[in-house]
Order: sequence, then C-alpha cells, then structure tokens
Amino acid sequence: MRKLGLIGGMSWVSTGIYYERINRLVQKRSSPMTSAPLLIESLDFCELYALREEKDWKRAAEVIGESAARLEQAGAEGLIICANSMHRVYREVAEQVSIPIIHIAEEVGRALKKSGHKTAALIGTRNVMTEGFYRRRLVAHGIDLLPPEMKNVELLDKIIYDELMVGKVTRDAERHLKTIFTTKAQDGADAIVLACTELDLVVDVDANVLPIFDSTRIHCAAAADWILGEDVGE
Repeated sequence: MRKLGLIGGMSWVSTGIYYERINRLVQKRSSPMTSAPLLIESLDFCELYALREEKDWKRAAEVIGESAARLEQAGAEGLIICANSMHRVYREVAEQVSIPIIHIAEEVGRALKKSGHKTAALIGTRNVMTEGFYRRRLVAHGIDLLPPEMKNVELLDKIIYDELMVGKVTRDAERHLKTIFTTKAQDGADAIVLACTELDLVVDVDANVLPIFDSTRIHCAAAADWILGEDVGE
C-alpha cells in the first residue's frame, strides 16, 4: 500500500470523517485487521476560517502548501486536502510538492459523468457555490450546473460555519437542506453535489428527492483506490 498524507483540521469534524471512511474502505478491500497507512497534519482552522480577501487566500495557500511539504518530507507519497473550499488554492499547493494531490472536484466530475447525470446543483460553502475553481472542474466533465441562489448561499454558510463545524446538528438544518433539494429538483437538477463534508451530518445521502453525490465519500473512495495501488486523476 502507498502512504497518503491528509491535510486536515478544516474542520476537525471533517478530518475525523475522512480518517474513518478511508480506513473502512481499505479494510473492506484488504483484511479485517488492515489499517490505511496515513499521515495526518491537522491545521488550526482559526487561520483558515471564512476567507474572503485575496490576501487571506494567499496566506491560506502558504499555510496549506507548507503543510503539504512537511507531509511529503515525512514520507507521504500522495496527498489529499480534507476540505472542498480549500481546493481554491490547489494549484499553489501542488506547486510546492513533487507528489500527486487528489483533487476532490475532479473525482466528483468523473463520478457524475460515469453516472450519466447531466444537470446538477452544487451545494456547499459560499466560495464553492459561487466561485469558478470548483464549478469549472465539473463543467469540464460535461455537467451543467444550476446558478447559485444567494439566499441559499447565506443560509448554508450560517449552517456550516455556525453549527456543523462546531459539531452542532439541528432538525432545522435538516429541514432547510431538504427544502433546498426539493426546489433544485423543481428547477431542473437531476442530481445534487454535496460539496461540504460537514453537511453529511444533516443530509441522508441515501434517501432524498434527488441522487446525492457526496464529495467526501467520492474523495475518500479515490483515496482508498490510490492507497491500494490504483491510478486516479490529478
């Protein structure tokens, strides 16, 4: 098996989900006593929280890039960034290491294309929903994306940052997500891209009005494939 480095802490809730899922997938495909060879650096999310200004993103690229370099020096043969939003600085981070980084949106795009879905709604944090760095990757795989609605952007940011990232789960949040999904189905979406790890806490991925493409599950599956020797995208 190949050793994978996880850049985590964004949030710690998300990193815990990644650790468990990757290990369960590797164990299922190997043996009951197998553990995935992982190196984890959990960053302080206070340095990387709700970034808006370009100078803040430049600093984030430095922090995450330095983490990537440390993991490579420690023996990681490949990397994943355990957060959707931080893939905004993917290119800058990739330039600081000589090992591959598995891109979350690339894996989601492949999964959507393979499934035959054509029109999706992207659900996540503000920058994931409204900026081009994530959307372009999906569109490149032939996926049409519904435009974001700002009222949903504001609501989801509040749910994600004020509740889920501190481990708070409410029935109101569950109801809000179900309402959003129903509206997206009425608007013409034939799939939902759940592009925030913490949203797993309030979304039943296997029981919704539309098929849910959970970016974390997809990313973890790609990570397990890579650990077990299979090639994945960049």
